[in-house]
Amino acid sequence: MRKNLKHLKPSVLFLLAGLFICSAVGAEKVKPPQPHGALPTEGQLLWHEMEMYAFVHFTINTFTDKEWGFGDEDPALFNPSDFDADALALNIKSAGLKGIVLTCKHHDGFCLWPTKSTDHNISKSPWRDGKGDMVKEVSDACKRHGLKFGIYLSPWDRNNKDYGTPKYIETYRTQYRELLTNYGPVFESWHDGANGGDGYYGGARETRSIDNTVYYDWDNTWKILYELHPNAVIFSDIGPGCRWVGNESGFAKDPCWSTITFEMANPNRKPTPGSSIKNLESGTRNGKVWVPAEVDFSIRPGWFWHASENDKVKTSAQLLDHYFVSVGRGANMILNVPPDRRGRVFEKDAASLAGFGQMINQLYKVNYAKGAKATASNVRGNSKEYAASKVLDASRYTYWATDDQVKDASLTLSLKGKKTFNVIRIRENIKLGHRVNEWAVDIKENGVWKEYAKGVAIGSCRLIRGERVTTDAVRLRIINADASPCIGELGLYAEPQTSTQTLTDSKQKDASKKLWKVLSPSTAEAQEGALTIDTHPNTFSSLPSGASLTVDMGAEVEIFGFSYLPRQDRSSNGILDRYEFNVSKDGVTWEKAASGEFSNIKNNPIEQRISLSKGVVARYIQLVPVRTLEGGKATVAELGVLIAK
Repeated sequence: MRKNLKHLKPSVLFLLAGLFICSAVGAEKVKPPQPHGALPTEGQLLWHEMEMYAFVHFTINTFTDKEWGFGDEDPALFNPSDFDADALALNIKSAGLKGIVLTCKHHDGFCLWPTKSTDHNISKSPWRDGKGDMVKEVSDACKRHGLKFGIYLSPWDRNNKDYGTPKYIETYRTQYRELLTNYGPVFESWHDGANGGDGYYGGARETRSIDNTVYYDWDNTWKILYELHPNAVIFSDIGPGCRWVGNESGFAKDPCWSTITFEMANPNRKPTPGSSIKNLESGTRNGKVWVPAEVDFSIRPGWFWHASENDKVKTSAQLLDHYFVSVGRGANMILNVPPDRRGRVFEKDAASLAGFGQMINQLYKVNYAKGAKATASNVRGNSKEYAASKVLDASRYTYWATDDQVKDASLTLSLKGKKTFNVIRIRENIKLGHRVNEWAVDIKENGVWKEYAKGVAIGSCRLIRGERVTTDAVRLRIINADASPCIGELGLYAEPQTSTQTLTDSKQKDASKKLWKVLSPSTAEAQEGALTIDTHPNTFSSLPSGASLTVDMGAEVEIFGFSYLPRQDRSSNGILDRYEFNVSKDGVTWEKAASGEFSNIKNNPIEQRISLSKGVVARYIQLVPVRTLEGGKATVAELGVLIAK
């Protein structure tokens, strides 16, 4: 190089030197923006990029028709007749989901792998002649079909005789290490907040309570994961990888910040899994830690497969609605897909999954912003590295940025002709943190800008779903930011036009309540008691302390089950979690028809259905509240019975 430079004229050398100096000065002036606030880890970035994946609740509960097993179930009950892990993986992949989190052990303590830590495991079942390993089959199927694999290991174990003692923690860590060693790689480790209560506990059949702030010693338990899978994220109420969104209804609040400073319901308790935390749904603007929300919900009302819910499968269109209010608000979506007793995804569930996947593919098939000319009111250092066009290059982490002092700015897309769309996707480069507070999107209509949408927070993904519009120009306005905006994407898409599916497959129906009368509570309380049979889900009755709810149905009917709808106002006070149903032909002589627990009703306050093994003829029914949440008076939104179609 030096030899070649000797042959150049002095004037040329002077020009080159000037260019080198200008380049150096320019490079020095245009420094990248400094990160702002709490930041995601490498593992969290990979997790954000997945956006949606599946939960698979499948264990002995599938065969007992329960949501939470008691721990005394015989392993011989677990015997799926036609389990196919590849079929399961393909059903999930058809929906565009990127991974599977498998319930390797639920609260009943039954392990889906041949663990050395307990005899309450799959090797004691007749499935695969006692030689099966469901965790391995699912993990291997994920590898074959390009899905990531995660594990759910319930901290609460209603079977283990040592639960509540230090010895159980040793058992739990043995199980954890077995899963993380033999079935990786693992992208997520899921830890439920249910801790302690009634259980079998090796035959003790008692209630055991633990202090979840210290009992599990999570810091040392989670070291096993970090040692074996450093980029895996941990789910619990407090993360630290991702947090519960605070409901099981399939939505995140708007806004839903990925940063959070935990606000405890009891300020004297420290944040731990199972704690009562007030701001899980919304997070905290400029929160201390990056712990994004995960939206967990089921394709069915319950988490496990129940034949009675075969006509209550969410449609493809409903799944798309959930997608917009979870992924579209910066959270990740984990959709539960529970196999049936064959070990297969039920046909209607599979159809909904495939239809949802087709909708997602159609939605993102065309980006109407492609080919647009992008301009901005300010570009950081006037550098091409931070130009407005970076929002169009399909990368999350190349971005349009402004100068440090510019925290309100606009970016305009001049489209290639008029385009019709109704979905807008915006992403921040979250490697640099949450930066934007308020934003708005405008469209040009007859040469005049018109506001189309406005909101707070962007984060990893903000989806705007509105009315279809046709325009040739779109403008993103950053109204307010804590640091110079760094926008990684601005895309325009058209939601597919679809019809809603109708799914019916039930041998039972709800009985008419036209002739029903509430007999007790009586007198002054009868009017309020009638709210339990008024067919309006948003009304409810509070029963007097110790009172039962007795109804005269007006005629004898053959009852095949009962239904109980808890109050729907987001309060759990007085919701039943233990119940008894009695029946009578004459209102004098009563017979117990069903009793048990409404598992997980606090987190998932949906209609509870109890099926009877055979029909029973009665005119009078009685609901006896055995135990309520938060110790309040028993509350009932709707009481019902199930009859044959």
